Amino acid sequence: MRLLEGKNAVIFGVANDKSIAYAISKLFKENGANLGFTYAGEALKKRVEPISEELGGKFCIQCDVSKDEDILSSAQKAKELFGKVDIIVHSVAYAPAEALKGRFVDTPREGFKIALDISAYSLVAICKAYEEILSDNASIVTMTYYGSVKVVQNYNVMGVAKAALESSVRYLANDLGPKGVRVNAISAGPIKTLAASGISGFKSILSQIEEKAPLKKNVTQEDVAKAALFLCSDLGSGVTGDILYVDSGYNILGL
Repeated sequence: MRLLEGKNAVIFGVANDKSIAYAISKLFKENGANLGFTYAGEALKKRVEPISEELGGKFCIQCDVSKDEDILSSAQKAKELFGKVDIIVHSVAYAPAEALKGRFVDTPREGFKIALDISAYSLVAICKAYEEILSDNASIVTMTYYGSVKVVQNYNVMGVAKAALESSVRYLANDLGPKGVRVNAISAGPIKTLAASGISGFKSILSQIEEKAPLKKNVTQEDVAKAALFLCSDLGSGVTGDILYVDSGYNILGL
């Protein structure tokens, strides 16, 4: 049984074939979903277009999530080709490199604004732009990380942005719930992706998970994709406003 047969999904945040969003898209395609892709700018176009072709994407358009007009254009394209959207995957985050090292207290104002805008507010803006074309019982899923609730060295302003993202998930779930639309986040363990490469000392985080997490292993992109499939299919019909940890159990540990 294909869990997403005939569902229309718009994917924000594929960077390459190692990204979490790619693994989600691939599994969604295998389960019968129709896919549409966006990319942040010309630099990513050459990476995302071949992925869209590989997975039979119905469209692949530029969308800078810091620009409302780009988000609205993507919603218009989805309306033209899909009519209704059943699934949105938000796998978008960014902070300037200088804000991801040293002390959090030294975060510049502009770096803070950029991180919160792209990593958190973009989900709100996307939900607003797509609201009228979301099907009843649509599902929206975003990606977060444990650094939102605990201090992770060098995660800094991104931890604050992810905390804002998780709070936004709850408020969005409340706003969109009367229509049956569900909004959830997956808190994925550390995975070697393009985004993670910007975190200083990332390799040491991976080794710590292998040593201390209950499952004694790091999770994979495919592990996260399976959780997304659950949340975006009818199997997750009663789940909204939740933060689902996919991190080999690391989040349950104390000292």
